[in-house]
Amino acid sequence: MNVAEAGGLLIDPMHQFQIVPLFAGAAGEHGGGHGPEIGLFTITNQTLWLGIAVVAIFLLFVLGTARRSVIPGRVQSIGELIYGFIHDMVEDVLGHEGAKFFPWLMVLFTFIVTSNLLGLLPKSFSPTSHIAVTAVLALGVFLTVTLVGLYKKGLGFLGMFWVSSAPLALRPILAVIELISYFVRPLSHSIRLGGNIMAGHAVIKVFAGFASIVGIPTVGIAMKAGVSGVSILAIAGIYGLELLVAVVQAYVFTILTCVYLRDAVGEAHH
Repeated sequence: MNVAEAGGLLIDPMHQFQIVPLFAGAAGEHGGGHGPEIGLFTITNQTLWLGIAVVAIFLLFVLGTARRSVIPGRVQSIGELIYGFIHDMVEDVLGHEGAKFFPWLMVLFTFIVTSNLLGLLPKSFSPTSHIAVTAVLALGVFLTVTLVGLYKKGLGFLGMFWVSSAPLALRPILAVIELISYFVRPLSHSIRLGGNIMAGHAVIKVFAGFASIVGIPTVGIAMKAGVSGVSILAIAGIYGLELLVAVVQAYVFTILTCVYLRDAVGEAHH
């Protein structure tokens, strides 16, 4: 978001999602005039904030709960609250036998919610706004659910696609629909998370662009005050909403993973 030379506003809400290397090399290392080349092992703003999320989780759950006080402090209370919340959710959806999946689901939730919340800090970067990140998480869920289902039930795992309660003539059609919906899961799982995070950040950036109208000399004072005031109020409201979205989307991703696991290891359609 910049003030254009012609006296207007130039709002680019998508620029904040650009992945750039942290350590730009010499001018000769730039690729074809399109900016620095990003290789497989290039440290970028995305990898930086992924690392910060991991460090934040470590500080919360390892250092913050190291003393294990009977009367917990603030950090320990937050860790215990998250632990209890996810544990109860896993038991409600998967039952007592699902406790074996709790560590994995706990890591999923804490990583996503931490990345989402860190992305709301000024000058930060939100890794979960990129489908490249959410797709890896979703594919990990898809492969884990599929492999666990095959391990637990063998070829009986395919029974989840056969709706035995439907009329016999419709069962093959429903089986194809169920199969397609199953393989679409990673796509919907990743787009739901990445799309929601990206959309919220883009809207905040747009309103921030309108707030910068105060820097345009050709605009009247009354117009500046009105547009800037409304924009700032909108930013505050949307920011509060984004705090909620950051937590809700992490919860939705995790509980859908629980549901997928239940479908894979539970009873087939009847």
